[in-house]
Amino acid sequence: MQETIAIFIGIGLSATCGFRIFVPLLGLSVANHFGYLTLSPGFSWVGTYPAMIALTIATVLEIAAYYIPWVDNLLDTIATPGAVIAGTLITASLAAETSPLLRWSLALIAGGGAAGVIQSAGVFLRGTSTAATGGVGNPLISTGEMLAAILGTLISIVLPVLAVILTALIIIGIIRRLIRFRCSKIKTPVSL
Repeated sequence: MQETIAIFIGIGLSATCGFRIFVPLLGLSVANHFGYLTLSPGFSWVGTYPAMIALTIATVLEIAAYYIPWVDNLLDTIATPGAVIAGTLITASLAAETSPLLRWSLALIAGGGAAGVIQSAGVFLRGTSTAATGGVGNPLISTGEMLAAILGTLISIVLPVLAVILTALIIIGIIRRLIRFRCSKIKTPVSL
């Protein structure tokens, strides 16, 4: 049961990487440092003071950069693969007692996949906002993403089962909207 909860925490934090990459990594670092979470061998460096300081600086810079119009779109280009990598590493760092094959498969599919889906939806939303408002509406999206990253990190660590349920609901919602959007674009008039 302990391993399942650790994996749920990993998946929840990984999904949260889709909103902001460094917020969940900082949460993981702090939780490990204070003994709330145990990381897989090879990942203990995440809970060290230098890692916490570096992740704090990276978090502040990432959050601030997303409030600069057009820089936010540029960051999305970098953040998309970064979110998948961070999501994969977070889940792997918490799946300590599983076989390496299962750990990395689960980490890539569930952790990296959840982060990638949520990040991709954010990229689409920000692109739509940029096109519709010339970037003026993007700070509102950035604020929502920042709050989702902070709340998602806290919920993932404190209530991991709820985090996995919320992650599943968010991903299902994204997929449903994508299918609906795709179907509306495919409909073409039939000529006789």
